[in-house]
Amino acid sequence: MNFYPEKLYTKGYRNKGYDFTITSSTAYDHKWVYGRNYFASISRVVDEMFTNFLSRPNVKQPILTQYCDGQRVTCPNWLSQWGSKYLGDQNYSAIEILRYYYGSNMYINEAEEISGIPASWPRENLQIGSSGEKVRQMQEQLNRIAQVYTSIPRITADGSFGPATETAVRRFQSVFGLPQTGVVDYPTWYKISEIYVGVTRIAELV
Repeated sequence: MNFYPEKLYTKGYRNKGYDFTITSSTAYDHKWVYGRNYFASISRVVDEMFTNFLSRPNVKQPILTQYCDGQRVTCPNWLSQWGSKYLGDQNYSAIEILRYYYGSNMYINEAEEISGIPASWPRENLQIGSSGEKVRQMQEQLNRIAQVYTSIPRITADGSFGPATETAVRRFQSVFGLPQTGVVDYPTWYKISEIYVGVTRIAELV
């Protein structure tokens, strides 16, 4: 989340005379490879932290946070993948690991919203027994989606996550290829948001 905004902000490669902004080489940039194997546990953590970004006090420029594996390649003053793993084994928290590498004035912030998404994830799963404004928002969005995807049952948007809401969530997950847990976790929350935005924008065009 921090690496590419810094490249774009500083025009790092273009200021060196290159005609590109980001490379597709792991020698320079972090690279995502479609279809590559990955660990589900890491994928979940990345999902949960996707809205987070790093900052320093009174610094507007995005923070450059590079890393290397720390074994095959060492990189002084960069975060080390295996080094951070070992710190985690010693019960260092995320912010403590970051400050170990980048200094004590590094902070983790959370974006208030993601473009196109009407409400950010509540940072905890919504399930039987949950209640509050986030539950109500999710119920209202599910009801709007159910107007188009009629196999999803309508529910009362009362801010209380009961059996009827669980059933609607399970059906939504089934329709959109998610694990049918009945729990609104990070992937389910943003899939609901994505579909909600889609159906409401289509409705505006009709």
